[in-house]
Amino acid sequence: MLGQVPDFTLTAQTGQPFQGSTLLGHVWIADFIYTNCPGPCPLMTQRLKRVQQATGSSIRLVSFTVDPARDTPAALTAYARRFGAKADRWTFLTGDPKTLNMLDRDAFKLGALDPSFDHSTRFVLVDARNRIRGYYGMGLENMVERISKDAQDLEKEKT
Repeated sequence: MLGQVPDFTLTAQTGQPFQGSTLLGHVWIADFIYTNCPGPCPLMTQRLKRVQQATGSSIRLVSFTVDPARDTPAALTAYARRFGAKADRWTFLTGDPKTLNMLDRDAFKLGALDPSFDHSTRFVLVDARNRIRGYYGMGLENMVERISKDAQDLEKEKT
């Protein structure tokens, strides 16, 4: 266990409030992106789409924005659609910058909320008790296969 994700309230791409506690009981994978990113974000989202295809329907995916001023629910919805995100499995979150910064910096230990600086390109695997169980960098060989397998292994631990 590498950390604990606290409960939080943000806004989903649907415009509805999203409570972090709804992820309890689910294995999930998180990343931090922004929709107008000229660098790694589209590649990260493409990789997460491959994880979506490689894992069972019980595994959740959560993409947090690092640019809440521009990443409105409508912008996140368009971005999700562009990458074929399944709404029942993959949630894109925006909201209060303080909450997003706390999650990015303190809970996930990835950095600080500021798209003008390089942001982390790591994915975070979280178990059904909202405990951080692994970090996976973009440069990791067979990253999609490894995080998918580890997520499915954690899913088997639940039963």
